Amino acid sequence: MSAAEPTSGATGTAPAREWRRVHPITPVVRGWAAIAVLLFVLGQQAIESLEYAGEVVDGVTRVWWLAVLVVLVVLAVIFGVSALAWRMTSYAVDDDAAHLRKGILFRQQRHARLDRLQAVDVRQPLLARLFGLAELTLEVAGGSDSGVVIGFLRLDDAKQLRAELLARAAGVKARRAGGTVPSPAGSSPVGIAADGGPAGPDVATEPSPAATGPVVAEVPPPAEEAPENLVYEVPPGRLVVSLLRLPAVWVALAVLVALVVFVLVTRAVGVLVSMLPVAFGVATFLFNRFAGEFGFRAAISPDGIRLRHGLLETRAQTIPPGRVQALELTQGFWWRGKDWWRIKVNVAGYGGEEQNATQNVLLPVGPRSEAMAALWLVLPDLGAEDATELLDEALTGDARTDRFFTTSPRRARLLDPISWRRNGFAVADRALLLRGGRLTRRLSVVPHERTQSLGLEQGPWQRRRGLTTFAVHSTPGPVTTRAHHLDTPDAQHLLAEQSVRARAARSHQTPERWMERVAPLARPAAPGDGPEDSL
Repeated sequence: MSAAEPTSGATGTAPAREWRRVHPITPVVRGWAAIAVLLFVLGQQAIESLEYAGEVVDGVTRVWWLAVLVVLVVLAVIFGVSALAWRMTSYAVDDDAAHLRKGILFRQQRHARLDRLQAVDVRQPLLARLFGLAELTLEVAGGSDSGVVIGFLRLDDAKQLRAELLARAAGVKARRAGGTVPSPAGSSPVGIAADGGPAGPDVATEPSPAATGPVVAEVPPPAEEAPENLVYEVPPGRLVVSLLRLPAVWVALAVLVALVVFVLVTRAVGVLVSMLPVAFGVATFLFNRFAGEFGFRAAISPDGIRLRHGLLETRAQTIPPGRVQALELTQGFWWRGKDWWRIKVNVAGYGGEEQNATQNVLLPVGPRSEAMAALWLVLPDLGAEDATELLDEALTGDARTDRFFTTSPRRARLLDPISWRRNGFAVADRALLLRGGRLTRRLSVVPHERTQSLGLEQGPWQRRRGLTTFAVHSTPGPVTTRAHHLDTPDAQHLLAEQSVRARAARSHQTPERWMERVAPLARPAAPGDGPEDSL
């Protein structure tokens, strides 16, 4: 169902905005937990009433029918509220923004500007998967709770809407139909749809400047998903092995074995029972991480980086190119033998709210070759003559073998005796590389044009030893971009030069309408389309 609503005043000069409704069972999918709890409480109360009424034989039948009546009334109320909530929820998309309006007592209308669109996710919770539904999440730059959630829709509709949103955000223009009809004076203009029939209320019409001249119906073509090429995927076996190598698992197993031995010797079973919450917490962490990163795959397409993952709740993310603000490669000593790496990213709009822990993961676990492939997805060109040697040094090098990195001076070993040789930075033409950590190796990469601000941090002990920590401020997220305990002149020199690099990179940054050059790949051209019409 849909309804056309003018976007401007009564003049009708602006295209009509088509409001569409979500799937009718959306309120049930969203509120199933509350409904289940309510029915459980009512059932429990009914059973208690029946047990109490069992003492009075004549009252059993009356209480039973009363309980059934209460349940029916509650179900009717739930159904009525759900129907009203669905009736009051609708969404619309135009060339500038995606709109969502909802609310029964308190009406709310939200807008997500497409020129600030950071990522588009298709999420399927377990119950929604059973009904073949999906929820569309639009992440927008602008702080916490700035996105718009549209759902639930049929999965095919959600994918089509995502393609439409990405195309509009990228600057892909709607094609114009070729039919026109005369418009009598004083009558409303009538458009011709692409199939030759009259344009209905769901087709936006655009009148010509002359009141009696012909009009052309601007009909958005059906959005199609752009082609994609698979870059890498994480097998379930590798994911399981990577989780079993985590130190938390070793510590938990060691504590559990020690407790079992202690219980066998002392027969104090209560001690073992008291540790059950800890064991449950570790098991929950491992299962959540496994379920969230299960089936992880990454692909590249004209509309951005596509990530898919999830066991119980599946999520399909589309991160448009250039929207990653920073990324970080980490390797704990427990993965050193396999040379496995994990990559997280900062994406504007993702970090300001409670969210799925895997939402900022670009690679859960993978060998160095896959880690380099993930890095090239975000930054295809570092702008270095020998990028391979630079990255090898960034991942595993230290001050004794460095050629490209400026590291902490020897006097920093008192403040950081373990990793002072690893702390440092290197500058490429396209990005700044910040390195640190020895037990857990860490490499942060920040494209120059994504630098938000810069800073120098110096504590009292650092001042006494002439050391300074250099910080690049990024959007909220899991990636920390710092080079610790640098020589103060080196940090000050880097601050001055990096501010110039960031300003120059932003001045040469490509426009946000990134898909104009690849629009033919995202949508097949219609017969007769010219070069301008295909955009």
